[in-house]
Amino acid sequence: MNKLKPLMLGMMALLLPLLIQAQNEPLLLEVDLDDKVSDVSPNMWGLFFEDINFAADGGLYAEMIKNYSFEFENPMMGWRRVEDNGAKGYVFNRNHPSGVNHKYLRLQRLNNTGNFGVSNEGFRGMAVKEGLKYTVTFIAKLAKGDNLALNTKLLDGGEEIGEGSVSGFTSEWAEYEIVMTADKTLDGVGFHVLLEGEGELDIDMISMFPEDTWMGRKRGLRKDLVQLLADMEPGFLRFPGGCIVEGFDLENRYEWKKTIGEMEDREVIKNRWNIEFAHRTTPDYYQSFGIGFFEYFQLSEDLGAEPLPILSCGLACQFNTGEQVAIGALDEYVNDALDLIEFANGPVDSKWGAKRAEMGHPEPFDLKFIGVGNENWGPQYIERAKIFEKAIKAAYPEITIVSTSGPFPDGHEFDYLWGELREMDAELVDEHYYRPPSWFRENARRYDDYDRNGPKVFAGEYAAHSTTVSESWKRNNWEAALSEAAFMTGLERNADVVRLASYAPLFAHVNGWQWNPDLIWFDNLRSYGTTNYHVQKLFSTNRGTDVLPITADGKSLAGEDNLYASAVLDEDSGEMIFKIVNTSTAAKKVSIKLDGKYRGNGEGVLIEMAHEDLEAFNSLENPVAVEPQEKSFIISKKTIELELKGQSVNVGKVKLSK
Repeated sequence: MNKLKPLMLGMMALLLPLLIQAQNEPLLLEVDLDDKVSDVSPNMWGLFFEDINFAADGGLYAEMIKNYSFEFENPMMGWRRVEDNGAKGYVFNRNHPSGVNHKYLRLQRLNNTGNFGVSNEGFRGMAVKEGLKYTVTFIAKLAKGDNLALNTKLLDGGEEIGEGSVSGFTSEWAEYEIVMTADKTLDGVGFHVLLEGEGELDIDMISMFPEDTWMGRKRGLRKDLVQLLADMEPGFLRFPGGCIVEGFDLENRYEWKKTIGEMEDREVIKNRWNIEFAHRTTPDYYQSFGIGFFEYFQLSEDLGAEPLPILSCGLACQFNTGEQVAIGALDEYVNDALDLIEFANGPVDSKWGAKRAEMGHPEPFDLKFIGVGNENWGPQYIERAKIFEKAIKAAYPEITIVSTSGPFPDGHEFDYLWGELREMDAELVDEHYYRPPSWFRENARRYDDYDRNGPKVFAGEYAAHSTTVSESWKRNNWEAALSEAAFMTGLERNADVVRLASYAPLFAHVNGWQWNPDLIWFDNLRSYGTTNYHVQKLFSTNRGTDVLPITADGKSLAGEDNLYASAVLDEDSGEMIFKIVNTSTAAKKVSIKLDGKYRGNGEGVLIEMAHEDLEAFNSLENPVAVEPQEKSFIISKKTIELELKGQSVNVGKVKLSK
């Protein structure tokens, strides 16, 4: 044995370099440039919008005044009396004689000393920017007295940093406007409405907007938030959400007809998320519908995205009341769907097409999709879905109907619904997945074996819920985004089955959220895209037109050696685009061979997003802690040699045509 030991040690010394060399050999991947596996939907990567986490009022909708029409359950919620220096005055709330806007404010001032009026707290505070104009509008009528004036002030503590005034009120309701310019940038500004003179003034619809709205529209959207959406180049915009569509009960469901027309005709209702949720109480969460269905369609058009509205099918949220409208009374709901299609696409001489034209858009919105129900399940959903399908297809056979597979990506209800929807020849089935990061990595092959001839899939709501910090704070960290990227390569590889996909939820106010994680976070001045946002953007801005096979030893990569890959051809730009995700902590060498028509040598672009800490995250204070970086690579003899960083998402682009 002693004689063999030196021989064995010698052999090991010879073999060890070979073993090390084998470990360092790059993984050989092949991309067949001539094999178009399937097309990629031009609308593949899109947006899911829901008014949760103050995403609309207090977020995307740039209105700064909370409860501007005094229609909250507590009419003075958001408002406080201002009374000093011996001033005496009273606030009245009376029933408005008609319409849906029933309440207004009466300011009654008994003497002409001191300050008397009201202040508004805004949405989790109020912020202004130095040099920016802010327009206050309201309707008012004189109830008693003469020579009354109304002053508005922006205050930094006791310091006035903006003001304006208007007078000349009459005994008839009329609209008035005051424009103020902020002297400084401040998050936490005070806003006061003060009455001058002795008498009584009735006032309602007190509104304030910054001048820098998206596209400069009056009563418009918050510019920085829309820009983040536009930068993603989304293929579709799903609205008005998920659970908000169903409502806690049917009375609280989303009714699109109540969200169009003049603001005074839009009925304010309690938001579905006006609840205690995730240890956060939001009793002041209402919907003004300043963003209604017209604005959703308009935003879709601005973004170049297909509008995808989801409507109630007559079932309230089954996690709550599960209230059902009787089948015999379903006509109202079906007619709402048919009328919506007419509102979007109908000629200007049709009833609902005329409504659209009155709002400033005579041209059709060219609606192609409509969703029936959200996360509903059971025979009661199928029974209603069949009625909707029959009516919609009879009137509008060209419209694609989106059906739901329930709230979970598997289980009895999921299997039941898929079985029924296959029998119905459903067109698009909406699947939702909120699962731990490991689930997303393990399910990168989820659609490899889906029926190619059955209904197509809309991955309508997904997000990896990382629990590395705590159960109550599922942070938008790098582990979650990296895992989603791995899963998304599987969606892209199976683009013949998966036609649409969107992360959810979209927005969250840092001081007013009910659900996390979320794609974009903001306060009243700032906003940022999360790590997940940047991953979604990498896919949506590098969509391609056709799927190409990218294989190792003839097989697709979906977790082997912690690597995940997909590739597409972009006929429009003449590029081949590959996406490779490395979930290992170690760097990986890959050699990508381009088979097919390519000149052989050249240069490409690599967009790399990586971080060594899985708990790394972006924030308002550090919005680019994790963000993509761009560099170049060389193609030599139709081969790309890369070393992929550990825990990285990599998007490579190669120009195929000269």
